[in-house]
Amino acid sequence: MAGDETDVEITVKTVGPVRPFRIRVPAEVKVGDLKRFVAADRCLPVERLKLVLHGKTLQERKNGGSEDVRVRLQNGDSLMVAVIPRPPAKHLCDDYDDDDDDLKFHIPQTATWWKRKLFYLLHERLRLPDMVLVAIFSISLKAWAGIVLWFLLAPVAHRWDVGPLYILGTGFLVILLNLGKKPHGELSAYSIFNEDFRELPGTLNADRLDRDIRAGQF
Repeated sequence: MAGDETDVEITVKTVGPVRPFRIRVPAEVKVGDLKRFVAADRCLPVERLKLVLHGKTLQERKNGGSEDVRVRLQNGDSLMVAVIPRPPAKHLCDDYDDDDDDLKFHIPQTATWWKRKLFYLLHERLRLPDMVLVAIFSISLKAWAGIVLWFLLAPVAHRWDVGPLYILGTGFLVILLNLGKKPHGELSAYSIFNEDFRELPGTLNADRLDRDIRAGQF
């Protein structure tokens, strides 16, 4: 390989007290093969290597799929290499696995392809917290369309000096859309909304107190 004109010499820097070293690799190489070159040169565990080139972490697969990622190297490039520590023994972390899984967002297996792509972008590339991902994926497409439409119309309302009315109207609209439907025959907690102003059993009001006092129950 040393005499191949397509080879380049790069500097490999590892995290820790190990001094940087140089190796020759192909100018265009798959990330997986690059890991194996580095691991073979210094007897490192290839399955636990992380490579950083020009400030970016190199992924072996494109967008989490099956397509290999290739990188183009030049003479003198610096490659950062980190060895991921081994996970703790299974018996030490079993008690915490269930709690951690409950706090992490997992996209359903039945999710569409575009949701999986969006999840990969937000979780792997942008590193958004799981709570933010839960909020994003729990909102329906209609709700997102309404949010986008609201922000598009907000500058128009500001231009026509009806910003306060626009915000008040939005508040009333949100209330009306979330009222829901009451099943037939179900009583409301507010007697004014019930037929003949019927009250729920056990409702405490002035009439109830008056009846109890007259009946000598106080």
